[in-house]
Amino acid sequence: MNPWQEVVECIEGRHDDDLMDVLASLGELGRQVVAERLRRYLADRLAEGRAARWRVESQAAGLRLAGAACFTRPAQVAAWLGRRELRRVPDPRLDAERIRSLVRDRPQEWRADLAARLVRRLPRPAGRWRRLDGPPGWELAVGLLVETGSEPPEADTFVDGWVRHASAKRRENGGRATIEDDPLLDAMVPRLFRAEGVAATLAADHEWAPETSLVSALADLGDSGRLKRQDLIDGCAARFLAGGDAAELRPFATMWTDLRPSSAEIPLLDFVRLLPSAGSPFVQMALDALGPADDEGLLGDELFAEAVHALAFRPEKKFVTAALRWIARSATGDGVPGRAGGALAALAMVFGHEDAALQGRAVRLAVALAAHADPLAAEEVRAAAGELVPELRERIAAVFGEVTAEEPEEPPTAAALIVAPLPGLLPPITSAEELAVELARPLWPEEPAVFERILAALVELTHRDRAAVVAALTPWRRRAWSEPFDSHVYVYGISGFDQDARSLLSRAALAVVSPEESKELTGRLADYQREHPPYDRSIQVLVQRRLREVLSMLEAGHSMPLLLATPTAATGHVDPDILLDRMERLEGAEPLPADFHQALLRLPRTVDPATAVRAERLTSEAGRRLAALLRDGGLPDPTVTSDVGSRREYDSIYGTEMAIQRMRSRVTPPPGVPEEIRKLWTVETDTVSGAHSGETVWWPTIMPSHRDVVAAHLLESAPWLAHGYDGQMEALRRLVHGDGPVGAATAGAIVCVMAHARPARRAAATDALVTLAARDEVPAAEIGRSLVEMAVAGLLKLNRAVTVLDDAVRAGAHASVWSILTEALPALLPAAGERARAGLGDLLAVGARAAALAGARADIPELAAVATRRGGSRVVEEARRLHQRLSA
Repeated sequence: MNPWQEVVECIEGRHDDDLMDVLASLGELGRQVVAERLRRYLADRLAEGRAARWRVESQAAGLRLAGAACFTRPAQVAAWLGRRELRRVPDPRLDAERIRSLVRDRPQEWRADLAARLVRRLPRPAGRWRRLDGPPGWELAVGLLVETGSEPPEADTFVDGWVRHASAKRRENGGRATIEDDPLLDAMVPRLFRAEGVAATLAADHEWAPETSLVSALADLGDSGRLKRQDLIDGCAARFLAGGDAAELRPFATMWTDLRPSSAEIPLLDFVRLLPSAGSPFVQMALDALGPADDEGLLGDELFAEAVHALAFRPEKKFVTAALRWIARSATGDGVPGRAGGALAALAMVFGHEDAALQGRAVRLAVALAAHADPLAAEEVRAAAGELVPELRERIAAVFGEVTAEEPEEPPTAAALIVAPLPGLLPPITSAEELAVELARPLWPEEPAVFERILAALVELTHRDRAAVVAALTPWRRRAWSEPFDSHVYVYGISGFDQDARSLLSRAALAVVSPEESKELTGRLADYQREHPPYDRSIQVLVQRRLREVLSMLEAGHSMPLLLATPTAATGHVDPDILLDRMERLEGAEPLPADFHQALLRLPRTVDPATAVRAERLTSEAGRRLAALLRDGGLPDPTVTSDVGSRREYDSIYGTEMAIQRMRSRVTPPPGVPEEIRKLWTVETDTVSGAHSGETVWWPTIMPSHRDVVAAHLLESAPWLAHGYDGQMEALRRLVHGDGPVGAATAGAIVCVMAHARPARRAAATDALVTLAARDEVPAAEIGRSLVEMAVAGLLKLNRAVTVLDDAVRAGAHASVWSILTEALPALLPAAGERARAGLGDLLAVGARAAALAGARADIPELAAVATRRGGSRVVEEARRLHQRLSA
């Protein structure tokens, strides 16, 4: 029998045991025949489309065996086994055993070469691997390395696979497996500390079983002598010195803690030298090590001086505070007089800190050290004290000698307000071939302008030449939809297939290429929705209805020259004259209803009177409605309110409704607006919409002339903005570029985003403030009131609001920030006997910077009352500073 025929029958039948026998029986000529046919076979299968690709992936185990047995050079085998379509097999361990068996008759050098090539070709993780025991191909690579006794080449992915394998092995054995006898242990341990990406795997392993995790096991082996303890300590220290965020350092910090290194084992000099610039997690780790070493007398005066000076240089207040505590503990009183010079140099640096409370503590410590100051240190202190406020400057002068006050600084220069515009619109799609290319691109995350461009082209090009569109989109149809077409999959296998914009746009294109398949899917979805009615959110439903009406038109074999509501500006607006051009191209025919209502909502707030006169010539019913609207000055504004109160939300865990405190909004439509728009302009206060974050990015472009209404919908959406996702943050950024009133709802949305736990998402509030400030549209009083309401209700941590407001000040929005704080501070300052809110001192400091840049002068009685209190707390110190600026 033909050797290729035998091999291919085993592959297609997935008879891998029989295939092993066939391959083992092949002679050299038979292997050559199979190798030659194997490449063509795979290329032909992959050219047949998506369904054929699925079959290839299901036959990967047999194809891998055939290639390993029949290709002659290690490079050929490694390239074959590394192909994306062949990487995954049901049982990697069995796959590795079979391939090793097939190549065992090859020379040892050949197998070692193959192992090295496989290691270097291991794929990097994309998200999470389905298997926990390493990347695809790891089992085979490690097996060949052990068999041949080869040293693994440097490859971070291989190290990560070794960690995953050790973790998986321990899980399989109920946490009892050890790595002491692992043949690769000694080669892998040094690489753990420098391999990129391994920290996340070590952290996940430790989270699963802290007591038996790999980092804990390595520490135990260091204590037992199986591994050199100092090598592990040096490896952790090297990893800390390399820097990184908390997640990258966490597993090595755990190992460091388990090893419990003594002060004598720590590289003290290296730790001190990196204090000025290292990441915050490392600095804390270094402090925890350096403090005990200093207590044991190992640090010395020179390193102590360098360490406290480095900490005083840091921007983080916690490290400046740590330096002051360290100085107080080891350089004052009965401490070491020889440390006074280094300590005073660090304290002089703190004199220039923006935190008034830290300045006061530094002055008190400097006074305590004055008796031990040498002339050089005393001069440094006097020079730095010139920038202190008079009270602190006098205290320094009393013990160090006369201090010359610095000349008053020139008024600070404010940054220029610079607002990045929204990305411009791409030119229209002009050919069916270009439409096919755009449809094939990934449509996630959703970008409304991209969808609008594709939808407009689909309608116009189909009306112009449907046959050309069908021909161009047929290859897309084969790739994007199942073959043969199975509508059942898209109803029961894919959630929300009749809801999200991506699916509806794809269905509209399918309706052009294959109307019968599209009708079958539409009918099945309709049957499903009769039993499971979808929940349509009031604002997103317009996007869905507009896509569905295009889909229905194309399914029915009809067409229309164009859509009315395709935006002409990045904000989503439609130019009124272009809208009239589009209406005239309809030649009296009625437009699609949802598209018409969307076009009305996208009109700018002001229209040239000549355009309104021109609209009177339109003859269709929709044309007369448009003319009347333009004649009356456009759509009237709804009433929008916002406050903090209780709202009912559904708890999916317990299946009950609950009332929670949150920012809530209400929108009441004016009389006389079309029913479809009235629905969009109705927002109640006691429920949430349940909108998905990805949908919200559409909303600013749906109503670009009614920003406060969009903001009200954002407040209505769930999850609540203070816990929202990127889509909601992007929606806030975009809505302020539009037009129309910005009031209570916009203010509430900005303050809710200020409350977000993630700094990257809070940045959306900064961007919104800066954009509105550049346009002189900040609703300062409303933002100030919302900030107070949220803080009083316990829904906003002031330190989070501080980061947003401070960034806005630095970006040039200082006047707007000061207006906001003018409204908020009187209500946030503590009355006599009250405890100050956490973060209030930082908020006052931001107020001082904003007031200085704005040249503000004001009399705030509540501020004056706090500023005149006795004591040196942060709030009192910052209140004094702000009061002095406002009274100067």
